[in-house]
Amino acid sequence: MPKKYRVFIRSWWKRNSAWPNGLEPCAGSQRNIARGKTYDDARTLCEHYNSTHRPGKLSRKAEFTEE
Repeated sequence: MPKKYRVFIRSWWKRNSAWPNGLEPCAGSQRNIARGKTYDDARTLCEHYNSTHRPGKLSRKAEFTEE
């Protein structure tokens, strides 16, 4: 059976005025956007999301992991 992947988005920083530039490194919570994808589909979905959404100050990006 082929491996299945879960696609999610999360931020890599959080606001904290005590840190330089007001940002503290922090892997945010994961918000699922797709499940049960093949490796190629998950990768394509991440590439599409990341190319059509600005990551912003908190560096919000799509990623995937094996289910």
